[in-house]
Amino acid sequence: MATASGPGPTEPPSADPGSAAPAAAAAARAPADRAALRMAGIVGGLIVALLGGFGLGRAATQPATAPPVGASHVDVPGAPQHGHGGTAGVNGESVVGGVANGLAAVAVGYRIVPGATVLPPGAARPFTFRILDAAGATVTRFIDNHERKLHLIVLRRDVTGFQHLHPVMAPDGTWSIPLRLPAPGIWHAYADFIAADAAGRQTPVTLGVDLTAPGAYAPAPLPAPAAAVAVGGYRVALEGSARAGAIQPVRFRVTRGGDPAPLDRYLGAYGHLVVIRTSDLGYVHVHADVTMAADAVQFWLSPPSPGTYRAFLDFSTGGAVRTAPFTLNVT
Repeated sequence: MATASGPGPTEPPSADPGSAAPAAAAAARAPADRAALRMAGIVGGLIVALLGGFGLGRAATQPATAPPVGASHVDVPGAPQHGHGGTAGVNGESVVGGVANGLAAVAVGYRIVPGATVLPPGAARPFTFRILDAAGATVTRFIDNHERKLHLIVLRRDVTGFQHLHPVMAPDGTWSIPLRLPAPGIWHAYADFIAADAAGRQTPVTLGVDLTAPGAYAPAPLPAPAAAVAVGGYRVALEGSARAGAIQPVRFRVTRGGDPAPLDRYLGAYGHLVVIRTSDLGYVHVHADVTMAADAVQFWLSPPSPGTYRAFLDFSTGGAVRTAPFTLNVT
């Protein structure tokens, strides 16, 4: 190393030549001092090299460029548009950022407080809730996102019974909607919204809360992955695959009798995609590109981890909204 092989450090000044004893003592100390200084130089050089290598190692592990982004919006639902649990893409669409949301009732300073968490199964029951800020005040300022101020997603623990709802907010900040839990079991509700504080700061938030429908719970088996499903006389085909940690395009092609079905714009898009991780009900809500891609609805998806997911595509034809469910195996 350069610091070790170069000339040694300058020797300290000698003692008064008129004093033989000090001179002898200085002469005796000189070799030891020189050895100590040489050792300090070697140690210092090693430290510099090690720190330099650590810095280079950190630099080498950083991505050279940002990952490609080509979506028009990932939802996460506002102004600016955002992905439900995602990052901003081009043309106003957001791209999923590799994070599953909606697992907790509290996140980023906001909390969901339901009026009741036990709803008898079968008939629709009033379901109410409020969103509180970090100070415990009821939030009443929400930003429109895809034509709604809040999206409420509800499904059972076995990822059946999917519902995409839009409750109404009263002036005091209480949200309400008739909610039907069709079968007994533990259900999970996701409140997906953009909150605005008094200073105008906007925060995308997804909160989750468990609901109970009393009775004997009989979980349904998870359907196997399939390239296409039939929904209400339409065939919906999935094209592409999702990979954990990578932003990948996935397309859904809706046809009837072999011909492309004319899709309506619903909530500002040609399709809405909710992806649920089956292991823990981690949630990602993705909105489609602004325009169709070769007669298909295209999304950009980055699942947060490998595993099995259940995807629910909402699309509208002839003014009627339908949902096409898919099982995804993510590697």
